Amino acid sequence: MLRLDRVSKRFGGLLALEDVSFRISEGAITGIIGPNGAGKTTLFNIITGLYDISDGDVFLSDARITGLPAEKLAVKGIVRTFQNLELFGNMTVLENVMAGLHTRSRCGMVACALKLPWQIAEERRIREEALQWLDFVGLSDDARLKASELPFGKGRLLEIARAMALKPKLLLMDEPAAGLNSRETLELAGLIRRIRESGITVVLVEHDMELVMDICEQIVVMNLGRKLAEGTPREIQENPEVIAAYLGEG
Repeated sequence: MLRLDRVSKRFGGLLALEDVSFRISEGAITGIIGPNGAGKTTLFNIITGLYDISDGDVFLSDARITGLPAEKLAVKGIVRTFQNLELFGNMTVLENVMAGLHTRSRCGMVACALKLPWQIAEERRIREEALQWLDFVGLSDDARLKASELPFGKGRLLEIARAMALKPKLLLMDEPAAGLNSRETLELAGLIRRIRESGITVVLVEHDMELVMDICEQIVVMNLGRKLAEGTPREIQENPEVIAAYLGEG
C-alpha cells in the first residue's frame, strides 16, 4: 500500500529524518512508535504532503507520490487526523462531517446559490451520508450539538468521522489516544479495528504502548530520525535495542 524509500528531511542544519525506509501492508494496522523528537510526526507530514521531502521517495502502491500536495494526496486516498483536534467549533457535529463531504461536491457555486433541484438532492445525500459516518463512530445522538460542546474524547471521534467521510484508502492517525481515558481508549481500539475491517489501511503514531501492542500487526520504531526496528508486536517487545531504548529494561 505505501512504501518509503530512504526518506530524509532537513530543517536548515537539522536532520530530522535520515534514510527511513519501510513498507505498509495493505489492509493492516501499523504503529509507528518512539519518543518525542524521534521524527514520527515529521514522517506523517512528509507522507501527507505537508512538508517537502529533502531526499528519498514515497510510493502509494506502485505510483510515486513524492512532492504531491496534500489536496492531491487526499484525492488519491491518503487522509490523516491530527494530534491536536482540528474541528470547526461553531458548526454542529453534523455540519463538521458534511464539510468534509462537500469537498467531493459536484454542484458549482451558481447551483448552490440558486438552490437548483440537483443541488438540493446532493445536499440531502451529503446529510444522509454524514449521519451514517456519525453512526459509525457512535456520535449520531450528538449530531445537533456544536462541536465546541463535545467532550475531548467525542471530539476525537468526530475528527475520525470526518476523515472517514473522505473515503480514504490509507488513514494516518497522529496520536489518536492522546487525552483519552482507559474506557475511551478501549472503545477507540474497537473503532480502529472496524475501520480496518471496512477495507481501509491504518497507520498510527501513538505513545500508548498497550494500545499499539493490542491492535497493530506491524510496528516501526523510530529513534532520533532513524528507523531503529521493524516487526510484529512480539518481535518489537523482544528486540534488545527497543527494550534498552524504550521499555527501560536491560
